[in-house]
Amino acid sequence: MNDALARPPSAAPQAPADWQHRVARAFSRAAGDYARLATAQQAMGEALWTRLPPRADAVLDLGCGPGHWSARLAERFGDDCTVIGLDLAPGMLEAARRVHGHEPRLHWLCADAAALPLPDACLDLVVSNLAIQWCPDLTQVLAELHRVLRPGGRALINTLAPGTLAEVGHAWSRPGAPAALLPLRGRERHRVAARLAGFRRPEVSQAAWRFHYPDLAAVMASIKGVGAQTARPGARLTRTDLARARRRYEALREPRGLPVTYQLLTLDLSRAPTCD
Repeated sequence: MNDALARPPSAAPQAPADWQHRVARAFSRAAGDYARLATAQQAMGEALWTRLPPRADAVLDLGCGPGHWSARLAERFGDDCTVIGLDLAPGMLEAARRVHGHEPRLHWLCADAAALPLPDACLDLVVSNLAIQWCPDLTQVLAELHRVLRPGGRALINTLAPGTLAEVGHAWSRPGAPAALLPLRGRERHRVAARLAGFRRPEVSQAAWRFHYPDLAAVMASIKGVGAQTARPGARLTRTDLARARRRYEALREPRGLPVTYQLLTLDLSRAPTCD
């Protein structure tokens, strides 16, 4: 089985660098299909749009993928705004440059969210849609965002909480072998990490978003197509596995189709308006 949002096998722990390499490679492979298959991700991203400030001169799109939100941010804030699209996956940035390379306000950067190659207090706004759940050290990532934000700057972040893809986990689990979904962090864990990073009054809200697909193949394409699978080394999908998963998922069918639920966390973090 190729586990959705899967972690490395517990029997063979991987160093963070190796995990980052696998994530970057998975998302690079998905770059060509991302825009077509990321309908759920795009819909959840719209939730951040209503929170944008009226003005920003320097913006970071953290985990920018193929650059959809980066381009929209540049258009939203006008000619005086510079937008940096940052991603761990070189393939995603290649796709972004291919589509948006003509826009002089956009700059692309391949880097780790936990070690931003940016100076202190250089940004008015950070926007991140469904990226930081892939980062092993949440507090370090949020500390980096606090560092690069100017006093009064904001970070608007979508990420995922436990319970995400519960239906997928149910379908692919077997007796004594639950599906190895990526271990996601809850609302309070994000609030604590934000405070430790220096954000004084972090706002963290949670909402369930449910999408529907016609069949199991469409469900898995919606996940795999946006890079959210990292196959276990040596994993093999058998016909028996597939039949079992299809049967278990069909038992969950609703009138609109097979459900896929995301537990969406939205973080609205502001750096204090005076220097810390």
